[in-house]
Amino acid sequence: MALFRELAELAEALAKEPGRLKKRAAIAEAVRRVHEAAPGTEDAGRFALYLAGSPFAEADPRKLNAGGALLSKALLSVSGATSVELTAAYKRHGDLGAAGYELMDKAGEQPASLTLDDVYEAFAEMAVAKTTAAREALVIGLLQSATPLEAKYLLKLMSGDMRIGVKQSLVEEAIAVAAEVPVTEVRHAVMLEADLALAVHRAFAGALKDARMRLFHPLGFMLANPVDSPEEAAERFVGKSDIKATADPSTSLRFAQDDTSLDTVRIDAFLEDKYDGMRAQVHCGDSRHPGRVAIYSRNREDVTESYPDLEEAFSKVSEAGTGSLIFDGEILGWDLNEGRALPFAVLGQRIGRKRVSNAWREQVPVIFMTFDLLYADGELLLDLPLKERRNRLEAVVEKLVEHVRSPLTVDERKREPQGLMFPEPDGEGVERLLLSPSRLVESAEDIDRAYAEARARANEGVMLKAADSTYQPGRRGLAWLKLKRELATLDVVVTGAEFGHGKRAGILSDYTFAVRGPHYEKTGELLNVGKAYSGLTDTEIAEMSAWMMDHTLEDHGFFRTVEPLRVLEVAFNNIMRSDRHVSGFALRFPRIVRIRDDKPVNEIDTVVRVEEVYQSQVDKPRLSNGERDA
Repeated sequence: MALFRELAELAEALAKEPGRLKKRAAIAEAVRRVHEAAPGTEDAGRFALYLAGSPFAEADPRKLNAGGALLSKALLSVSGATSVELTAAYKRHGDLGAAGYELMDKAGEQPASLTLDDVYEAFAEMAVAKTTAAREALVIGLLQSATPLEAKYLLKLMSGDMRIGVKQSLVEEAIAVAAEVPVTEVRHAVMLEADLALAVHRAFAGALKDARMRLFHPLGFMLANPVDSPEEAAERFVGKSDIKATADPSTSLRFAQDDTSLDTVRIDAFLEDKYDGMRAQVHCGDSRHPGRVAIYSRNREDVTESYPDLEEAFSKVSEAGTGSLIFDGEILGWDLNEGRALPFAVLGQRIGRKRVSNAWREQVPVIFMTFDLLYADGELLLDLPLKERRNRLEAVVEKLVEHVRSPLTVDERKREPQGLMFPEPDGEGVERLLLSPSRLVESAEDIDRAYAEARARANEGVMLKAADSTYQPGRRGLAWLKLKRELATLDVVVTGAEFGHGKRAGILSDYTFAVRGPHYEKTGELLNVGKAYSGLTDTEIAEMSAWMMDHTLEDHGFFRTVEPLRVLEVAFNNIMRSDRHVSGFALRFPRIVRIRDDKPVNEIDTVVRVEEVYQSQVDKPRLSNGERDA
């Protein structure tokens, strides 16, 4: 039986190895060695799975349910360290596993005897444990059997972040090398069955082609690259980086290349609104699981329970006879009266809720706006061009539109054993499946006009998708582009900073910032409006961190208030009303544009300016009486 020590030692070596090819070779050799030591067992599969940072296969719905608090408590129990010592160690490393290694090393070395089977059995028991105390006892048992190095990687694995510079894609490549099979076949099997360990077994058995698609595990989402202007979008779709747009934005975009004559270039792309919702996949219609629906977020979490109104509606797909389906699209809060999306700030109130009452169903109705079809009645459609997938999607939605409905509210006294409420179909209720409008676009001028129209509809911008593009899970290529211009920038002052994680451990890199309040001239009042951690170079971050260390007003451990002297220019997507900050506002997706040491604090923006930008938004949330915030 394979020892967990082998995995821990390899992980430690990989964390120190910068070369991707050397990492792949080391993983391949280790997987091959584990397989040859125990062929026919699950050791090699589990070894690969754990190295990729997953306690269970992606298709396996089980969860460890072991958060940071539980893991920290178990670590303190085994190591004998104090909370103060743990906090100090975590602050030094920015990682619970590394902190655990330091504390366990002080407690003394244990003989290495922990096997991969031991870890698997403990994880399986944690997944079904009914109490926190039972899960904690299982973690303590693992740590007591572990060496300091094993404890380090057990904690990393259980917390969901190995931090060794190894993604699953690299492990897939290593499996292919170890088993001497094409990496495309390994990846295809993993995509179909969402089980890396099973793919290892199939690879060594020469059975990768036996993999079959399963519903109810998320496929990777295809992503879009951002562009800053319609001209840039058009230029990218032409596919020639050295061409320049002329100043004549006529009905079709004209380009000049070198000294050649002007040519009319057609952009063969679909244009859609970019909605400000939550990207999701809906899996439904499987005859083997009648009525079952699964909704997955972009980070591959099952969020079905947060949207029972969608689950109820999509449970009726089988009535239309379309077979199994996987839709890609956006969950949107929906204004039922005006037929338009509600701001994300409104939808955000439902995200993560475990129980959704009638009050929430009425306050924030939701729909699923679909724009792609990934699987239909036994056929995976990813390799088809978008224009063909779109045709199939339109045909499917036409069949389903009258079926995928659910009432705005339900009788909460009548519940299924699982707590769900499925009223008898009566043809009534809210239409929950909508098809995202899409059309072919031909010019930069057309894109610019469509962008303005999308913003007028309170959407974020526009998406452009090459008509012949295949669906590439997890990829961000040039086939899909998004045009979403910055709303504005604000000059703000840093009032506090937090220590980062991973490579930024021990560095103050997450900045809380403020604008001038209405009483600034008299009292120096500053009101926080957000926090940003992206946009600066490593050199700038190091300089800012050193400065903040020297200008700390209050040290709260992970967070420090600092002298409000450093000014930043920040960009953002929009502004929301928020109780989180005294200012009453929060910037959404703020990004640091530059450090403004040239600007004094008394010249930064004011909360009045924040209010002005907020009011300029076409997508402000509605008030409880239905009126738009004014």
